[in-house]
Amino acid sequence: MKGAAEGAPAGASPGPAVAAPYPRIELHVHLEATVSPARLLEIARRNDVRLPAKTAAGLARFCRFKDFDHFIRVWINTTKALRRERDFHQVVVDYAADLAAQGCFYAEALFSPSEPMARGTPWRESFEGYCGGADEAREVHGVDIRFTPDITRDFPVEIAEQLVDWAVKYRERGVVGVSLGGSEHRYPPELFARPFARAREGGLKAAPHAGEVAGPTSVRGALDVLHADRLRHGVRAAEDPALLAEIASRDVVCDVTPTSNVLLGVVPSLAAHPLPRMLEAGVRCSISSDDPALMGTSLSRDCAAAVSLGHTPRGMFEHALGGVFCEEDTKVRLRLLGEAFDWTTATT
Repeated sequence: MKGAAEGAPAGASPGPAVAAPYPRIELHVHLEATVSPARLLEIARRNDVRLPAKTAAGLARFCRFKDFDHFIRVWINTTKALRRERDFHQVVVDYAADLAAQGCFYAEALFSPSEPMARGTPWRESFEGYCGGADEAREVHGVDIRFTPDITRDFPVEIAEQLVDWAVKYRERGVVGVSLGGSEHRYPPELFARPFARAREGGLKAAPHAGEVAGPTSVRGALDVLHADRLRHGVRAAEDPALLAEIASRDVVCDVTPTSNVLLGVVPSLAAHPLPRMLEAGVRCSISSDDPALMGTSLSRDCAAAVSLGHTPRGMFEHALGGVFCEEDTKVRLRLLGEAFDWTTATT
């Protein structure tokens, strides 16, 4: 919900978004948190699901989260409206239109199928909905969307293994990896070694959340136990310079989400964000919006925040391109897109 984050900190959203003047790649966005209030209410009515408010304004007030645990409660009480294949399909197509308007034509998006499964939605319905939506998004909006379904840490490991099995089944439909989300501070990455090994055996990459709510130890586990090909966040690795140097030497891209990091209290302010230290250490950092509708942000706004911290438009594009999980012909197309653009004209 736009503007849902409580008291967006100074500098977290640097001015209104404008038409994107340069190519962008989004590697860390939760599709359930891209849904506008009006669309969410429409879907809830369609599925006969009662939300905490009956109007878009009321829903925005409900979503003024105060910390990470509160954010999770807000997430559960709003995204519960998404139940059916049609819903998931619609979410992808809607967000693809938003991305196209911002100059982004490739995204690796997350969705959390364990949660609707626990409410009675079959695994197949979630995967068919999202993957079918990606087919339409490509045809209608010219946006390529791949998926890294999110294992929810708060669920039993057996559920994670079921998710991985379905993810592998949908490799030919655009699933390129698996992620690990939820309560990082309660469930360390080591608990999920088995499902991530299963994913690797099935040809999927690993992009777990680490170094967000928990510190360097979580990042270490994600690298050494889950064999992360990319890190979702990774920003708290900056607390350990040796670990930061290792991430750089391993050439592991970190998906950095500046606005989210400020609003969830990972960093005290945008000015205090560790992105400059990460870049100085040689870490490649893609920039993404994480939960744009819930946090009142967008990919354009987060890119502008990153530029204010010393990143560059071309650097963001090239760092993201270095971390994508897609097939080679799509990488080539993206690379040519970047090479054809006159980056001297890029503005925030």
